[in-house]
Amino acid sequence: QVQLVESGGGSVQSGGSLRLSCSVSGDFSGRYVMGWFRQAPGRGREAVAAIDSDAWSSYEDSVQGRFAISQDNANHTLYLQMNALKPEDTAIYYCAAEPNLPAWYSGGYLTPAVYKYWGQGTHVTVSS
Repeated sequence: QVQLVESGGGSVQSGGSLRLSCSVSGDFSGRYVMGWFRQAPGRGREAVAAIDSDAWSSYEDSVQGRFAISQDNANHTLYLQMNALKPEDTAIYYCAAEPNLPAWYSGGYLTPAVYKYWGQGTHVTVSS
């Protein structure tokens, strides 16, 4: 069983920065992937960024160059550094994990279907 707890959300003005954290507990053995997703009011859940057990990361186009995903394995924490925030970044941000990614999987990581475990989310509001 894996548990994910997000923190670090809040309100910030356009152009500001926030760092989200996801505290991770559970068994991660072998190949895994972790990601950040977001859901704005009236919209579906969309990918933001992902990072796998080889530290290979990928980003949704709209956040490329502004956001950075990282992981601290010693402290069991996933981070999302968000810079140059825009009002359209306003959403609930979710941490997600797939702790047992099959060796044969060669698809992308920016889709919710890849992930088995989800956190409860943290709110991010960016005002203009």
